[in-house]
Parts: sequence; C-alpha cells; structure tokens
Amino acid sequence: MLTIEELKVEVGGREILKDVNMEVPSGETHILFGPNGSGKTSLMMTLMGFSGYKVTHGRITFKGEDITHMPIHERARLGIGISFQRPPTINGLKTRHIVDMAGRKRNGDGDVDVDALAVQLQFSEFLNRDVNHNFSGGEIKRSELLQLMAQGPDLVLLDEPESGVDLESIVLIGDTINTLLHRGTKHKGGPSHKAVSQARSKSALVITHTGHILDYITADKGQVLYNGVLCCSRNAREILKWIREYGYEECTRCTIF
Repeated sequence: MLTIEELKVEVGGREILKDVNMEVPSGETHILFGPNGSGKTSLMMTLMGFSGYKVTHGRITFKGEDITHMPIHERARLGIGISFQRPPTINGLKTRHIVDMAGRKRNGDGDVDVDALAVQLQFSEFLNRDVNHNFSGGEIKRSELLQLMAQGPDLVLLDEPESGVDLESIVLIGDTINTLLHRGTKHKGGPSHKAVSQARSKSALVITHTGHILDYITADKGQVLYNGVLCCSRNAREILKWIREYGYEECTRCTIF
C-alpha cells in the first residue's frame, strides 16, 4: 500500500527526517511511536503532501504510484485520508457540508448518507455547527473521523487520535477506527459490534506519543521515530512495554527492520 524509500525532508531549511524507510502493506495498521519533536507529524504531513515539507531525497510510493511530489488533492483522490491532532476551526462552514464534500466519490459524483454516519459516531447534534467551533477534544476527533468515514480512504493517517480525549470518547473513537479499517471493534457498543466479514484492504499509520490508543485498536506492527530516524520495528505492544520501562533513547539501540 505504502512504501517510503530513503526519505529526507526539510522544514524551514532544517533537516527533520533522515533516510526514513518504511513499508505499510495492504490491510495492515502500523503504530508510529516517538517523543515530541521526533518528526512523527512531519512524516505524516509529508505523506499527505502539505507545503513547507520539502523532500530533498528519496521516494514515496502509494499503491505502486510515485506520489513524492504529487499535490494534496491528487493524493486524496488516490485514496489517502488524514486526521489531524489539532485541526483548525472553520467559521462559516457547517460540519454537515464538509462531511458531504469528503463523501463525494473521487470521480466527482455520488453522495454519502451524512446523517446515518453521524448517528454511528453520536454526532448528529453537531452537524449544523461550524467545523470545530467550540468543540471539545473528543468532539473534534469524532468530527475528523466522520469526515474520514465519508471519504473512505485506502490509507488512513491518524495523528494522536487519543490526544485530549476523555475515556468515554476514546472507546467510541477506537471502535470507529477499527470499523473504518474493516477490523470490527474491540469494545461492545461501538459503531459495529461484529467483525466486518469482508477482506481487509484498508491500511493505517497511527501516530501516538503515549500508546494509549493500543487499548482500543488492533495494530500489526510498531515502529519508533527518534530524532528523525526510524530506529526500531517490531510488535507494537513490545515496543510500548520497552518504552515505558526504559524510555525512548533506549529504542535507538534496536536495529531490527
């Protein structure tokens, strides 16, 4: 699904990512750990194609197509979606309208049932409010996930989905992520109680600083980004246990790729 080869990225003339190599196969969810300032969000913004993140070396391939210098809207049409850690408030634009726009098919026609999706996320009362205006942390995350559910991307990029979220909301968010990725849910009461029968084809790269999201979603692999270098790759829960016991610096000793 996604291949990153020897990727180097500069922001404001400063090198942030250094020779990053990564593969996310179709149907797999990968967790990206790392301390604040390690380059996790920069990697995600680079993958989505945001300006200000200059690729100076390497290549990004998505579903076999080189997207290294492709604009954001073309990446979105190909099937990449993103949920931001701190998305902006958009005054004058109703949440219903942005979800409807996200749900239009990539060829420009066709709509999704916005109201039905909102019911799944317990978000109906927010549809006619401006995007993220006076939303709590949990409400912002649900708004982001609602847009992703409407878009239905093949690769989902999630930047700290547990950040600023209360316990009740994180259960719903975790279940929604699993549903979005065709994995069913880990908790009863989520958008879909039963595991989805269709073969998994959706992939995800999930950024986390604390690792709490692992209690609510199913991950296939974990990786650590430290000072712009991808330095460890193995079972996500093993990495989390190691980080809690020894800290991030000890992860640089791991050279398993």
